[in-house]
Amino acid sequence: MLRGIRKASSNWIGKTIMTIVMGLLIVAFGFWGIADIFRGFGQSTLATIGHTEISVTDFRDIYTNRLREIGRQQGRPLTPEQARKSGIDRMILNQTIDEATLDETISRLGLAQSDAQIENAILSDPRFRNAAGVFDQARYEAMLYQMNTRNQRYRADLRQQGLRQQMMGSVIAGLEPSKTLVTMLTRYLTEERRIDYITLGSAVAGDIPAPTDEVLKTYFATERLQFSAPEYRSISFLTINPEEVAKTITIADSDARAQFARRKDSLSKPERRQVHRILFPSMEEAAAARARLTQGLSFDALATERGADPADANHGLVTKADILDPVVADAAFALHLGEISQPIQGMFGVALVKVDEIEPGREASYDDVANDMKHELALEKAATGLTDLRNRMEDEHGAGSSVIESAQKLGLTAVTIDAVDRSGRGPDGQLIAAIPAGLDLVAKAFDSKVSMDNDPISFRGGYVWFDVLSVTAPRERELAEVRSQVEERWRQTQIAQKLREKAAELRQQLKDGRPMNDVATGIGVRLETSPPLTRSGKTELPRAVLAAVFKTARDSIGQATVDDRIILFRVTDITEPAVDPASETSRNMRLGLLRVMNDEQMSAFVRRLSEEIGFKINESAFDQVTGANQQWPLRGKGQTIAGLPLKPTEVKYLPEVKELPTSRRAERSRPTRPKPGNSDNVCKLK
Repeated sequence: MLRGIRKASSNWIGKTIMTIVMGLLIVAFGFWGIADIFRGFGQSTLATIGHTEISVTDFRDIYTNRLREIGRQQGRPLTPEQARKSGIDRMILNQTIDEATLDETISRLGLAQSDAQIENAILSDPRFRNAAGVFDQARYEAMLYQMNTRNQRYRADLRQQGLRQQMMGSVIAGLEPSKTLVTMLTRYLTEERRIDYITLGSAVAGDIPAPTDEVLKTYFATERLQFSAPEYRSISFLTINPEEVAKTITIADSDARAQFARRKDSLSKPERRQVHRILFPSMEEAAAARARLTQGLSFDALATERGADPADANHGLVTKADILDPVVADAAFALHLGEISQPIQGMFGVALVKVDEIEPGREASYDDVANDMKHELALEKAATGLTDLRNRMEDEHGAGSSVIESAQKLGLTAVTIDAVDRSGRGPDGQLIAAIPAGLDLVAKAFDSKVSMDNDPISFRGGYVWFDVLSVTAPRERELAEVRSQVEERWRQTQIAQKLREKAAELRQQLKDGRPMNDVATGIGVRLETSPPLTRSGKTELPRAVLAAVFKTARDSIGQATVDDRIILFRVTDITEPAVDPASETSRNMRLGLLRVMNDEQMSAFVRRLSEEIGFKINESAFDQVTGANQQWPLRGKGQTIAGLPLKPTEVKYLPEVKELPTSRRAERSRPTRPKPGNSDNVCKLK
């Protein structure tokens, strides 16, 4: 074909025709989206800061990992929709831009870290050390596997983090909060208050007569929406993860023994000893001291006598590898229990060593860890099997098969849930046990629609595919369906009203001078006295009570509502302790203020850098990663995005799509998705 093109363009007529053809092709490419390049963005670029690019692939990894991290901190998964509503998506984008801004500045300044520094950082990381305290290559590789990264990428990230820390250190050097501010805030936090209090529970409200039918009907008519049936969804899902794949893999005993041989040192438990050591300037002085120690003088007394801290002479319970001086280490691990060594010429001087405790080591046995070795190898092999199974599942699902159909073709079993609401509960009000803890399936299902092609959810190193099979719309229930719940809710409302009335009556009595003990006796409750309370200290009292106490003056009456109780209290004492600048509280306050100042200083510094360097954001790529259907304003000055509203745009949702008949499921059009693991969009930071 190329020869034909060259031949056709060999004369002026052919050249003219080829020019026209190529011009039409360029215009066509413009319609296909290549115009993004002329607007400053490649198809895989999400943002640029100077010459540094943030790729869509890199930002997707960052975004997913940080949402997962926030979810772990909160104790529940964080959905992309929740992230958008709370502005977390923009917060993560801004943080990523800040990091890229630092990287661009580092590049412009020509800062660098040597390979030796990176090597030392890895070797000194305790996460990569075995039980003997030595760097373990197998442990290092396993940790990288868990972090879903490779050696080269991890080293590059480590290098960049080190350079950022160096720059940040120079920016925040010399910051220090004022002593006056530290003293004032410390006094605020350490102020102590004491209260006398009584608790008004349901018993104080007295008997609540059963409601008449007319009363119950009136209450139900007013609160009808509270008793409505929620929206339910029927979903099916399939989980494929390394653990599941590993169960199908058989490991030969010979392979497990080879794995054990490689891991034996890290699996064994080294001997540990309680070692004491004192240094002396000469052999003679050490020998004289040893004579006194054998006559009953303790190591601590000898250290004190020589002007040293006894704690410095105590190495603690250590392994042989923990002792830096090899001569001392050999001597310490050759001694019997309680024995004192002869004077030893070590690296740092003449030493006397004593062993007070010996914790025997244990050599690992293959029989003890055979199952663990086989499980480790099965998980390693499962990574390859998982990729193959994932690709086959994507092929089936992408071709139009439902999750149930795709699972059947692969010889797997999908789970079907007939009805689940947004809280993960079934019609009986109980949590659906079939949904694994930590799997953000319900929120994803309620963001989807019937027969919609959904992306798989990453979960425990694997993937979860799901379909929404049907939707049961929310509806208002009739009184007969929920009569017992309505009656109980009405009763709780009556109790709360009576408690509020009783609390108002008792507060007035206390203000009129009636002793609190008499008030407590009159309603049959116990008067209690609190220990000293501080704003941030631990206490058995609920936080709502603590907040109310520190808003109430001395000898004044306050109250706080906690669940179905009301707590009445009188502030009996307020004490402002003297502030000791050397106390732990003052030191912690200073460190906390210093962290805030450092953050503010770095934030202002990076913001100024980003304004000077300039940055651009590919909004369509950002929306693609975060699943955004509305835009929010960006932070920073000097950046104008055409058409970006100051408030979230109103979104109108289409009516719910009902489930297609089975005969039509195969006819629906599914977009073709790229194969997982495609590495075309690899981020390159210049």
